[in-house]
Amino acid sequence: MPEVIDTAQEDGRQNAQRSDFGLRLRNSMDKYGPLCVGIDPHRALLTDWGYQVDAEGAEMFAMRMLQAANGRAAAVKFQMSMFERYGSKGFAALERLLYVARQMGIITIVDCLHGGLTTTISAIADAYFKPGAPLRADAITLLPYYGARSLKNLINDALDNGRGVFVASLTSNEEGRSLQSAIRQGGEYAGKTVAYGIAATAQKHNVGIDGMGSVGLIVGATVGQWIDQTGIDPAQFTGPILSPGYGWQGAEAEDLTTLFKGTHGNVLVTVSRSIASHGPDISALSEATEAIALDVRQAIMQAEEETTKEQQ
Repeated sequence: MPEVIDTAQEDGRQNAQRSDFGLRLRNSMDKYGPLCVGIDPHRALLTDWGYQVDAEGAEMFAMRMLQAANGRAAAVKFQMSMFERYGSKGFAALERLLYVARQMGIITIVDCLHGGLTTTISAIADAYFKPGAPLRADAITLLPYYGARSLKNLINDALDNGRGVFVASLTSNEEGRSLQSAIRQGGEYAGKTVAYGIAATAQKHNVGIDGMGSVGLIVGATVGQWIDQTGIDPAQFTGPILSPGYGWQGAEAEDLTTLFKGTHGNVLVTVSRSIASHGPDISALSEATEAIALDVRQAIMQAEEETTKEQQ
């Protein structure tokens, strides 16, 4: 007799797979707090640490940052360009680092900001998402300016493999403001801002998911003064929000509290140089990671508490 397929059971397995990254990240954030350690081996930092400015130096730097993050942060984020500059040796170093992070049980994000036409970015899934992928990561960052829908197939590839993505919506760079707050002239979100359309398109992938979704946004910690111009309310987004800009780039705890008021534990704050400046000593890096993790946790908790008070 032909095998009878339980459609409901199969759909349940598929939904579980597509929500896997959000669930794993949620569990890690509950355990370690909302800090993501950025691993950005800048040339100046390598020199300050006494390392050679090459792929080997970048790998040694990253290994120490991984050790400092282990058990103290919810995730780590590798800045792809800092390894790409060394060509094949840099990519090989990143492959090894991602493998080590997997063995340590650390959630990894590769900040590669990929984007493009649907026909040309399908290969990215082979590099980052599928079993045996050379750069297998838990999530990557995406750039949506070929059109947010151009990312649909790649996002589905990520979700079908239990991975996640973070789509750039509101970036910390000042020049991004004019583009991201520009009003769309046509399409589904005509009359809304570019950033709003990106966020709304990303959110569609999280609808119907219990808990935190697996499709996230990038919202810079320094955009609080102009986020109202975009129409985006971070509290309405149910996927993870990756927020760079805290510390070295100027954002403080007060900025996090104001910007992410009303969110529900889905904000992941990236900090890199404020931690790395304490290296290369492992003890000093670990202490800096713990201190910043505490500051970030308190700021995000304060944002949630203020919302609760307003609702009472």
